[in-house]
Amino acid sequence: MILVSEIKEGAAIKLDGKLYKVLSVIHHAGSGQMHGFIELKLKDLIYGHFADRRFKFTDKLEHVELTKRQMDYIYADTDSYYFMDPDTFNQISVPKSTVGVHEKFLKEGTKATIELMGEEAISVNFPKVLELRVASTGQGIHDGQDNTMKPAMLENGIEIQVPQFVITGDLVRVDTEKIKYIDRVTIKKL
Repeated sequence: MILVSEIKEGAAIKLDGKLYKVLSVIHHAGSGQMHGFIELKLKDLIYGHFADRRFKFTDKLEHVELTKRQMDYIYADTDSYYFMDPDTFNQISVPKSTVGVHEKFLKEGTKATIELMGEEAISVNFPKVLELRVASTGQGIHDGQDNTMKPAMLENGIEIQVPQFVITGDLVRVDTEKIKYIDRVTIKKL
């Protein structure tokens, strides 16, 4: 058991028989007759549902230790995605519901941090930034302005908005949380 005031973002807790990941911790100070409280934004690690819960500073919750392993995505079947530990070559299956909207970022060799409870995969944490190749994009509009955006299809099938100077075949960095263009990767020539 751990005091709610000691819980940090990213921690795993068990509450009402369910396993949750703490997405954010917000401390609300009390004033006058109102007592302070802590608000936790939670994600159910089994079903992916979100919840907001409020607790007193003195409440205790069951803290769950998760093991984190850096693994490589290798393949998928109808129900699961499979990741391999590059050191031990052990393979772990992760249910498709656990990966959720990030499934489009999976391509062979993609590195992700798998959180395990025992030997069971509980969650998958993708890098905040991935480098992906532009599969297709239209011609840029040459009107003297360089601040307009155009649609581009990435190698994994995701469509994002990119600046006019990005062309088919370019490597771009993409924010995996916002699914948004960050910048173009420049390859230095020797």
